[in-house]
Amino acid sequence: MTTLLLVRHGLTEMTGQVLVGWTPGVHLSEQGRAQAEAVAARLAPLRLDAVVSSPLERCQETAAAVLAGRDGLTLETDDRFGECGYGEWTGRPLKELAEDPMWRVVQYHPSAAVFPGGESLAGVQRRAVAAVRHWNAKLGDKAVYAVCSHGDVIKAIVADALGSHLDQFQRVTADPASLTVIRYTALRPFVLRVNDVGGGVENLLPPPPEPEDSERPDGGENPSESDAAVGGGAGTT
Repeated sequence: MTTLLLVRHGLTEMTGQVLVGWTPGVHLSEQGRAQAEAVAARLAPLRLDAVVSSPLERCQETAAAVLAGRDGLTLETDDRFGECGYGEWTGRPLKELAEDPMWRVVQYHPSAAVFPGGESLAGVQRRAVAAVRHWNAKLGDKAVYAVCSHGDVIKAIVADALGSHLDQFQRVTADPASLTVIRYTALRPFVLRVNDVGGGVENLLPPPPEPEDSERPDGGENPSESDAAVGGGAGTT
């Protein structure tokens, strides 16, 4: 099983006010830098096999905080985790965009949303999920790795992992510097956390391999790593 830690970038001065998209030169605010350091401290107990980032500065800076002090790792950049290409919407205030007829399409039928002069949300999901599959295969089924990306990109990956139609992805939230965790097994992904902004991460460590013929302490509720726990399970202890 491969464990993916999705980290949204920290706050910028324009987050929540302007749709910055791929606008260059948008850096973390002072609060955003503090958020990046906080999420990095939370992830410190985890051994990471890679740290991957969108090419945009706000993600690069957040990912650099996660990477700090991890000897032997260098920051990897993958454009497929980059922000949605919002085209003509880029740089416009969100209050203004909320009056655009396309806003309702984005809210209620995002699978049909194509931003004027930009990308479709369906296209964003395709490239982001393809990137996840690429890194899962590259790093292997025992890997734990972090990807720093953007809200809509993270939400689209979660919708895919849940087997939900893209039209449901607006039901997912990814706040600044939040942690979303998906574990990929041979048969299905398991969504472990969504929009997590606090708490320990020790239960995200992959379980150690079990010796043959040993009795499972959980009573054998998951004989295959791809099986879901019937009845909810006992959790990770």
